[in-house]
Amino acid sequence: MIVELDDLHDPRLADFSHRTDVDLRRGDGPALYIAESLLVLERALRAGHEPRAVLAVPASVDDVRAVLGADRDAVPVFTGSAELLAQLTGYVLHRGVVASLHRPALADPGILIASARRIVVLEDVVDPTNVGAIFRSVAGIGADAVLVTPRCSDPLYRRAIRVSMGTVLQVPWTRAPAWPELAPLLHDAGFDIAALALTPDAVAVRDYAARAPERVALVLGSEGAGLSADALAAADVRVQIPMRHGIDSLNVAAAAAVAMFALS
Repeated sequence: MIVELDDLHDPRLADFSHRTDVDLRRGDGPALYIAESLLVLERALRAGHEPRAVLAVPASVDDVRAVLGADRDAVPVFTGSAELLAQLTGYVLHRGVVASLHRPALADPGILIASARRIVVLEDVVDPTNVGAIFRSVAGIGADAVLVTPRCSDPLYRRAIRVSMGTVLQVPWTRAPAWPELAPLLHDAGFDIAALALTPDAVAVRDYAARAPERVALVLGSEGAGLSADALAAADVRVQIPMRHGIDSLNVAAAAAVAMFALS
């Protein structure tokens, strides 16, 4: 259903009208997230996510309807000039398309990792850009699932989805319990917990990779403080990326990519 915009006060536009990610997730009404670009919308639909509404510049309307397929007549596609849509959302639609979608229910962690061989655990990584970049590496380099701790940035934040190129909608992920419950869950499933940490006993990640067991859970910590004491205590091994020229570490997203490549 195509709706030509001439009134920005249409209540059906509320999903896009300067609402924050937190408000979309926790506010009144259904829990939602925002997806930018036709590519990301297509990946969301392929993952089985339910669209609620779409904003599109005129040149993108036909492409949006083609991607919506059988839902093209049920989902409103609001269209207007780029300037008008920017006035509504508070940002320029560089990719021409923005959609609101219902958040899918989170999977049970035990079920998610049951058939996995390589997983990534993100502990309190707070920058959505880093979370999105890590998910892109998980999808491109290879891991089967991601667990994020309760205080980790939401992978379905708009910026995280954009930086990930929509791969957060492809990679299986869920929220993890605290370490007293998470560590036994991983060990019972046969995972070796490898914490990426700058500790005196840490081994080079390539050396660990040469003898890595079948199932590995790679744990990465927050951008500033690194891994918590609970995470380090739960680890079976601590690994690090050897550095040169007095540099002690990489950005967490870059470190994740290097470590995953070593373990791939």
